[in-house]
Amino acid sequence: MKTLLHICCGPCATYCVDALRADGHEVMGYNYNPNIHPLREYRLRAESVKKFAAEVDLPLIGHPEYGMQDFLRQVTFRENERCMICYNMRLTATAKMAKHGNFEAFTTTLLISPFQNREQIIAIGQRLAEEYAIKFLDYDFRPGFKTSVQLSKDMELYRQQYCGCIYSEEERYRNVKSTNL
Repeated sequence: MKTLLHICCGPCATYCVDALRADGHEVMGYNYNPNIHPLREYRLRAESVKKFAAEVDLPLIGHPEYGMQDFLRQVTFRENERCMICYNMRLTATAKMAKHGNFEAFTTTLLISPFQNREQIIAIGQRLAEEYAIKFLDYDFRPGFKTSVQLSKDMELYRQQYCGCIYSEEERYRNVKSTNL
């Protein structure tokens, strides 16, 4: 099955690509993450995805625009809904790309993380599958999370310390002591 895989980062893609290929999928990656902040972090993650894709011979589509401003416009004053908005933005772009590219299905590496809301991701994916008449694969990649961590270390891929958006960065570092403040 020709499958488009939304890739949030190189480390998460490691196990997901292996699992999909093991199930007979012809996988192509799609890197679209407008939530990543700051721009330096966005670039580090994008380079990690490219490095991974080159190492495993994964065809990769990159989104032509960063998209951070659009992300911020959508979540401002709706910060408590930011993850759902973010999932929706990325999965909508993936579903559109999959439909346009004549893929049979789409899925996302977000489904590997024990820190993401799996139920929301699946609900959005299923809604988009109906809307775009393309199958959404709701793989449970979570059993491979620890494997993905080790694979990314073995491949020397950049590993981020927070989900990606400015809000998750604040949550990650809020209680870290600094002598500069």
